[in-house]
Amino acid sequence: MSGPNGDLGTPVEAGAEGEEEGFGEAEYAAINSMLDQINSCLDHLEEKNDHLHARLQELLESNRQTRLEFQQQLGETPSDANP
Repeated sequence: MSGPNGDLGTPVEAGAEGEEEGFGEAEYAAINSMLDQINSCLDHLEEKNDHLHARLQELLESNRQTRLEFQQQLGETPSDANP
């Protein structure tokens, strides 16, 4: 018998003793389903993280430009400003 990933599963003997020792196909299917859900959640979180990172980079650049424009209006040069 092969598992959901093509791996050989633990052989199940006829009787209750064999079922207690190893996982059956239903257990492998349930675990595989849970892992798929976890993987989907992680993919979604990664997409959100990438989107937030891009937005923060845009915000940082916008703030740099605004600061430079404000300094120019005040007659300062960027090197004159304190960090």
